Amino acid sequence: MPAPSSAPGSRRLVLKQLASLAAAGGFGSLLAACSREGAPQAAGGAANGAAGGAPAVVAKVGDKVRFRYPDNPTFDLVYLAEQLGYFEGTNTRPQYIGKVAAPQIIPLTGTGEIDFGSRMVPLVISAVASGADIKVVAAGNKTLQDAPHMKYFVRKASGIRQPKDLEGKTIGINSFGACAEFVTKTYLRQKGVDVTKINFVVIPDDQAEQTLATGNTDLAIIHAPFSGRADHADKLVRLWSDFDLDGGLGGMQPYSAHGKFIREHPESVRDVVTALAKAANWVNANPEDARKLVSERIKLQLDYVDRYAYVDNLVVTEPPIQYYIDVLEAEGKLAKGKVTAASIYTNEFNPFAAKAQAKA
Repeated sequence: MPAPSSAPGSRRLVLKQLASLAAAGGFGSLLAACSREGAPQAAGGAANGAAGGAPAVVAKVGDKVRFRYPDNPTFDLVYLAEQLGYFEGTNTRPQYIGKVAAPQIIPLTGTGEIDFGSRMVPLVISAVASGADIKVVAAGNKTLQDAPHMKYFVRKASGIRQPKDLEGKTIGINSFGACAEFVTKTYLRQKGVDVTKINFVVIPDDQAEQTLATGNTDLAIIHAPFSGRADHADKLVRLWSDFDLDGGLGGMQPYSAHGKFIREHPESVRDVVTALAKAANWVNANPEDARKLVSERIKLQLDYVDRYAYVDNLVVTEPPIQYYIDVLEAEGKLAKGKVTAASIYTNEFNPFAAKAQAKA
C-alpha cells in the first residue's frame, strides 16, 4: 500500500534537520541523496510521520517480525546468518528492501526507513549528535594484518609510493564521513601531507578498481570483499592497509538499529544480535567457507574475495568508538563533549555480553 503523499515531504524535513550537522561533520553531506522521492522503501510503504521520529514500519507474516535491511553485494553477517540458519527458532526474519547506496544506510536507519544498518562508527556518532534516533547494538568486523578492513591501491606506473606523493592527486573513497576519509586523513597528516591539496571523490567499492585502472583516480581505497580483486590486478599495486595506518583501531564496522524498532521489538533486536554474533563466530572459525558463501552470493570469483574477521561475540567495546569521537573532534566535525562513547552503543541485547558480565 503506498505511503501517504505527505510522507516524502515529512521525510525531507527530517533529513534537512539532520543535515544541519553538515557544517560540523561528514554525515550531513550524505543526506541529500536520501531526501529524493526515490529513496528505498520497505515493502508495505515508506516510514510515515518521519518528523515525529520516523516510526519503524514492520511487516509481520504470522508471528514473524520482519526487519528491513539493504540487499547489497557485500560481505555481511545478516545474509550469512540467514543462510546458516541462525534465525531459525526465532520470531524474527530479515526483509530485504533492495540495494541501498552505502552513504544512505545510516541516514535511512536514523529516520527509521530501514530498521538495521551496518556502516562505520563516525557516521553513527554524527547521526546521534544530530539528534537521530539510532544506536549501535552489535560490534562488527575487526581489522587484522591478514584481514584488513580496507586496502590502498595505486597504478604501478603512477610513481606514487609515499604519502607526500598524493598531494595534488585524486583519491577514491566509498563515502565521506567514514573510515576511508578519516583514517586516511589522520594518517596523511601524521606524515606531513597537506590533505587540502588532495581531491577526495566518492566511488563505490565494486567500481573503485576499474576507476583507478582507467586513470580517473590516482589512489583507490577498497574494502573487502572487493579489495581482493584489486590485489590480483596486473596494473595495480597495494601500498597499505588500514592495519598499517592505525593498527586496526578504526576498522570496526558495527550494526546499528533505529530507536523505535528497538523500543517496540526488543526481543527481535535480541534475535538479530544473537544471530549476527553466532554468524560472526562461525566466520572467524571458518574463514574459507565464509569466503565461498560470499563468492556465491555476490558472484565474485573466489580467488578475489577477501576474508573478513569479526569481533568475538560482537560485544561492543568503547575504544573503537572513542577513537572516532576523538577524530571527529580533532577534525572540527563534532563539538567537544557533545556525545560520549556510552551514548552511542548498547550491549543490552547481546546474550554473550551478559554471560561475560556474569562471569566477571
